[in-house]
This record gives sequence, structure tokens and C-alpha cells, in this order.
Amino acid sequence: MGKVSIGLRGWRFDEDDLFTDAGGWRPLEEIPKDPRHRLVRLQVVMGKPCDACYLIHGEEEKKRCNPAAIVYGEPLDEVLLCDDHEADFLYWFREQGGKTIAGEETFRDAFHEWFDDGGRAPDGYGGMEYVEEAPEDLPDLRDPEDLYEDDDLLVDERPDFEDGDDADDADADTSDGDGDDDLDVDDLDLDREYPS
Repeated sequence: MGKVSIGLRGWRFDEDDLFTDAGGWRPLEEIPKDPRHRLVRLQVVMGKPCDACYLIHGEEEKKRCNPAAIVYGEPLDEVLLCDDHEADFLYWFREQGGKTIAGEETFRDAFHEWFDDGGRAPDGYGGMEYVEEAPEDLPDLRDPEDLYEDDDLLVDERPDFEDGDDADDADADTSDGDGDDDLDVDDLDLDREYPS
């Protein structure tokens, strides 16, 4: 058996780690720790916007972002990218020092800062070639909360694509000018380093 990408391109899994001899999915608790962490993390980040698109368009225009198709980095410090921005990431990684901090906690933030400061791949910079071997969706696995109680792997601060007009409603000014309006700060992460 070889290696496959599941759900998003980039992270590769040994087929023996994921599949039984009969070709079915192994129970989640039987998958080795590192691939299991990646698989659980994929369940959390699939369907999120591309990080680079989000840096360009921001929260108010996130509907214009492409959904992520590729994941690089380590779980909890992964970079999500669409096909249009993969070359930018690869250029940063290969030519601008990203490779030197691979595996470090600053990895994602360093790419975000470089990209937000205008860093881009030169025109025609090559991407990666992939062999599409696995289904586009994740398997129907046991609920990861059964194995990971209160685990960071299950949380992600990235925005989701939202349906409806909630974003338009959020732009409406409902304050009465006295500064006592109720602010929803549940999603605010005061410990996160934001690109400046």
C-alpha cells in the first residue's frame, strides 16, 4: 500500500495506518497517534476559507474567499490554501526561509505576516504535482470528542463560511452612543498574535 491524501491535499497518510486488510477504515482508536491527530484536525479545518484569501478579503468579504483545498504544516499550526495561493506558500517555504521554521509554533503566523506584507510568488512559480488517490471527503469516523475531551485539536479560530445575511446584520450600527452596548466577545482570542 502507498500514501494517500484525505479530504485536503498536502498531508499524506500511509494507507496501512488508515485501512484494514479488507479495505475498510480502521476504528479511530486503532490509527497511530500522529496520523490520527491529522485526521481529526482535517475534520475541524475542512470547509474553512483559504488563509491567504482571508488575509486579502477579511471577515467582511470572506464570501469572496476560496475554500481551502490544501493543508501544509503541523496540526494546530497548519496553513490552509486554495489552488490559487499554493504557489505563494511554496515560494515562501522554499525561497524565503519558511523551511527553516517548519514544525515551530510560529510557522503559520510567519507565513501570514510574509503574505500580508505583500509577499507573493513570482509569476509562473511552480506548484506541487499530486496524485489524486483518495475520496474528497473524510470517512465517517467515530466522533473525535469520544477520544479527545477538551483537546485543542478540535478547536479552530478560523472563520467559517456562513449562509444568510448575518454578516450584513453585523455591519449595522446598533449602538446608542453611550458605549454600553453588549459586545459578543466569545470568539475573540486575546492570546493570538495577529499580523500587523
